[in-house]
Amino acid sequence: MSSDDRAFVMEAAMGGMMEVELGRVAAQQGTSDAVKQFGQRMVDDHSKANDELKQVATTKGLTLPAELDEKHKNDLAKMSKLTGAEFDKAYSKAMLSDHNKDVAAFEKQSKKGTDPDIKAFAAKTLPTLQEHLQLAKALNGEKAGTTKNSNSNN
Repeated sequence: MSSDDRAFVMEAAMGGMMEVELGRVAAQQGTSDAVKQFGQRMVDDHSKANDELKQVATTKGLTLPAELDEKHKNDLAKMSKLTGAEFDKAYSKAMLSDHNKDVAAFEKQSKKGTDPDIKAFAAKTLPTLQEHLQLAKALNGEKAGTTKNSNSNN
């Protein structure tokens, strides 16, 4: 397996875990229904993709990370401290940025990957990520406009 294929697998695994963890936070802490629903969708879709990636990695003799690295743990902790409309806005922006990067990485891997199984995983997962990107764009278009300012409990 090429170092590029291996790097893609490791980055996809870490990114997938982060999407699940942030999705859980959004489903619980989100203010707008759109953010909560998007968060739950991230948990569902990325958990499924993570399981599929783990199966592919196992057949290749790769061990995926079992937990987030320090950078992702810190990002998760920062995001978890936000509340109300501030959380919705930060989460929406993060999801837009992440899915722009994800779509680009999975497109590249699906076309230029050298390992056929990893290439197939990227190609299979890409349409879901493209859908997530469209949803993230819509979420940002809302600018958490469905929330009310009375949600701050200070």
